[in-house]
Amino acid sequence: MPADPPELVSIATALRHFAFPDGKTQSSDHIKRLHWYTACRLVLEGGFHPDDVTPRPPFRVERRGGGLYLHHVPDEARPGECTILGGLKTKQVDVTVTLPGIGPVVAVSLKGTHNATRNLTNRMEEAAGDCTNVHMAYPALVYGFWHVLRANEELDPAPQAHFSLADDGRYKAADLTVLATGDLAEGVSRYAHALERLSERDDLRDHPARYEACGLTLASCRGGASRCSVYSLYPTAAHLLSYGRMFGRLYAKYDERFVYQAPALRGRTSRNEWDPSSPVITDTIRDNDAFAEMSPRTT
Repeated sequence: MPADPPELVSIATALRHFAFPDGKTQSSDHIKRLHWYTACRLVLEGGFHPDDVTPRPPFRVERRGGGLYLHHVPDEARPGECTILGGLKTKQVDVTVTLPGIGPVVAVSLKGTHNATRNLTNRMEEAAGDCTNVHMAYPALVYGFWHVLRANEELDPAPQAHFSLADDGRYKAADLTVLATGDLAEGVSRYAHALERLSERDDLRDHPARYEACGLTLASCRGGASRCSVYSLYPTAAHLLSYGRMFGRLYAKYDERFVYQAPALRGRTSRNEWDPSSPVITDTIRDNDAFAEMSPRTT
């Protein structure tokens, strides 16, 4: 990740940094932009104060005339991960909302896979174990899991990748995500079904191994970095694993547990509503197709 605090980025930009990394992927820098995207979306769309989000997003809140105005100020950004007490061990979570006097209330873990999709089975056990560990200590925590994959298409006529390709310049069979038929590769399909079963935790008394919401997003790489975007054929917007649905469900479960079921705490837990004339909304989000998937929480 660059030394300077990053600015607000679109999902396409975040995916481009992920799918076409500049350096070694072992450092996890390739997925950091998605961390910032998630943190920014929790503020813009979720209504959480940037001071309560880790990593701290590049925003400043100004109260004026009874309204809350949100400004895009990159120098306000602060990197980092929040260490959460688990039932078995501490856990560093990629993006966390923590309320003073209450503790962690929303968390999102992000994972990324570029190739070797057969290894996704190892992620299943890891995801379930992490969720159990955190929910043992914080059963009310609204926990999301978002996995991003490179959409290595069998029919891509000219693949571009940072990993080795087959002798004919195409993706190796073991690295495919989308087959020529349009179906997901077997390992990806099996993993998607597992994520569906790990998602949709409704009540804090439900099994701790389940997340409140899971997302699975494919980064379309056909045409190279300049055309990188969300792969539109899977999952669809209404699918259980759609990242848009994941964010919406996180907000809904948070409100249910920390606002509606705890009226005495509403003064501290109610999500903020931003003035619609906030500079970051009028100058960056509105009328900008790159941010079309976001719906800022406004008055």
